[in-house]
Amino acid sequence: MSEEITITAEPRETRGKNEARRLRVKGLAPGVVYGGNGPAVAVAVNPKELTKILNSRTGHNTIFTLSVHGGEATPVMIVDWQSDPVRDVMLHVDLKRIDLSKRIQVKVPVRMTGEPQGVKLQGGLLEAITREVEIECLPNEIPEYFTIDVTPLMIGQNLRSSDIALSGSMTLVSAADQVLAHVVAMKAEEEPAAAAEGVVDAAATPAEPEVIKKGKKEEEPEAAAEPEKGKKKG
Repeated sequence: MSEEITITAEPRETRGKNEARRLRVKGLAPGVVYGGNGPAVAVAVNPKELTKILNSRTGHNTIFTLSVHGGEATPVMIVDWQSDPVRDVMLHVDLKRIDLSKRIQVKVPVRMTGEPQGVKLQGGLLEAITREVEIECLPNEIPEYFTIDVTPLMIGQNLRSSDIALSGSMTLVSAADQVLAHVVAMKAEEEPAAAAEGVVDAAATPAEPEVIKKGKKEEEPEAAAEPEKGKKKG
């Protein structure tokens, strides 16, 4: 999805760790712009502005204009970035030029809606296996997200990438049989069933409960044996 956002950048004449430190002191982050028909260009950008884009609804799929002082102004996307895990500050960013007339491949989030019948009627559990799919489309047709309705799912049923409704120039890149979500039986229900089988087996062979009872009775005197351990410590 294209957004009418313009971010300004300054060209960088030098590179390296020292230059990167100087930029961060000024509140800037080093970056590079590449792709398209132009050469790679080293730039310095405002990390806060780029972080806002990453935290927006369209996230890294946002297409915006990068205006380099004294140079180009071109549509770009954020394709990679590094952040300080402690201070949560962007340390470096890679920006790719985008030709709005050519198809590109992007990963789009998948959201689920509805309550599965297998959960509501059968007591199953809904599991989300994959939360995004990869598609190819024109830049201006990148969706914010896809929605799948999980309401019809019963236990043992699933939804796959091929079940997503595509429109316009979109084509699926992810494997068509990739499972997005399925409904499974809850494990907690299987354990009582196994326990019930154990009760039946015990009824068929009454000798086993007697052995178990004897074992429990023999374990009780151990509590009285502990004072002897105390004597050894003394």
